Amino acid sequence: MVQLKKKLSGQMRVKSIPPFAGSGDLPETDVYVIASGGVRIPAHSKILASASPVLENIIEKSQRHRSTERKVPMLGVPYDAVAVFIQFLYSSRCSEEQLDIYGIHLLALSHVYLIPQLKQRCTKGLAKRVTVENVVDVIQMARLCDAPDLYLKCMKLLSNNYKAVEATEGWKFLQNHDPHLELEILQFIDEAESRKKRARRHREEQRLYVQLSEAMDCLEHICSEGCTTVGPYDMDPSKHKGPCSKYSMCHGIQLLIKHFGTCEKKVNGGCSRCKRMWQLFRLHSSICDQSDECRVPLCRQFKLKAQQDRRVNDSRWRLLVRKVVRAKTFSSLSLFKRMRVEEPRMVGLYRQGVRSFPLAPRNMQR
Repeated sequence: MVQLKKKLSGQMRVKSIPPFAGSGDLPETDVYVIASGGVRIPAHSKILASASPVLENIIEKSQRHRSTERKVPMLGVPYDAVAVFIQFLYSSRCSEEQLDIYGIHLLALSHVYLIPQLKQRCTKGLAKRVTVENVVDVIQMARLCDAPDLYLKCMKLLSNNYKAVEATEGWKFLQNHDPHLELEILQFIDEAESRKKRARRHREEQRLYVQLSEAMDCLEHICSEGCTTVGPYDMDPSKHKGPCSKYSMCHGIQLLIKHFGTCEKKVNGGCSRCKRMWQLFRLHSSICDQSDECRVPLCRQFKLKAQQDRRVNDSRWRLLVRKVVRAKTFSSLSLFKRMRVEEPRMVGLYRQGVRSFPLAPRNMQR
């Protein structure tokens, strides 16, 4: 038994790795870091203790026990990763190649021994290098090492590439050995899909409100200025024979107005196109703040009717009016912002154009 212990202890001293290049300038090492495979890495206890509070505690315990040879075990990761870790404790440097090879192991070591600088570098490096093949391993380590940014990055990758990840060996291993993490991933994917649906529905609603806002502007444009073949009674619309380039939906609203003026079913409310026109007139009346001077038909009548029917609680209609007003305000602000951005460019082009004209001689100016 004694001979076996001597043989094992001899095997543990087979390999000795210096912590980093240039360590010969330092005093003699006084502690050994024991890595996997019995590899012994000589180091300086003061440097390890100053870099990590966990290592400081381990070294102080070994000093209290007055052991002849102080050892710090770092098992469970490849000894090359431990050597890179010790090198970082000495020099605060780690190459991209080393992060590429030992990123996950260095993340675990930096979390266990409380090295925040290395942990931050590992988190950012792994976030850049995470793929469909290694995302399951990375997310497990991110969860164990309390790396929320890396965890979220992996979750998003899993959500966007679930079918591809599901076919990997890592996912099959996860299903058999970590069902809680699998449930977390599936819940995140379900919530992500719900968020996408809500965002898509919100975009569609905003697009509808913007279209209604443009329809209100177009309706005022037709009823006050006249366009193509439709206009107010005291203007000659025949002067505007060209297609309207101001509003994309101008032609469609003109067709609705023409139909509304000639349809025989609108009295009974049986025509869907006339109902649409009634709704546009009502919406305009709800938004318009100049009903006495407004030239849009039925604007004042709808306002009077709304005042008489104020007791009716039509919350959905009021919500629609607020949304359209908000969309109209935002579109006006965005237009004003574009004008402010384009104005300096137009001024610059104008000045360039002025400079391009030759100046007259002074005798001609006289």
